[in-house]
Amino acid sequence: MSLAFGLAAMLLLMVGAASFVLLGRRRQLDRRTESMHRLLELADQLEADLKTCRSGLKQAHAVMSLNPDQPAAGEQEAKQAIDAGLRSLLQQRLWIRDCAPDASQQGLDEAAADMSQTRARLRPLVHALERAHHDLDDAMREHIRREPDA
Repeated sequence: MSLAFGLAAMLLLMVGAASFVLLGRRRQLDRRTESMHRLLELADQLEADLKTCRSGLKQAHAVMSLNPDQPAAGEQEAKQAIDAGLRSLLQQRLWIRDCAPDASQQGLDEAAADMSQTRARLRPLVHALERAHHDLDDAMREHIRREPDA
């Protein structure tokens, strides 16, 4: 009787230990999956931010330029910076595709943190560009409104 009780207790402990290990592994896999989704989401958001900047710069140049077909010096530099950002983002996406599945959790976390920091640095520029575009629109409406009086 005590041998059967001992075996049952041992079996119960082994099942409990295996469950604990499996639960820990499951949490680890869930965290990796969440990190991968976060990385892809951040890449999409960063790409949208960069494309918004590109579009806003083109619109601002078209409004302010006497010859919209000829880029201004500042516009060219800004375009090159945005293109460099998009190339860097492509490198990040390639890293996600090729290396992230085998990367450590720390590597995934660092990649996500880097991308978040890039977005954080870009956000004020996107907001400033949006404000400038809005101010340009207001100035153009004001100019058009005053024009018949002149």
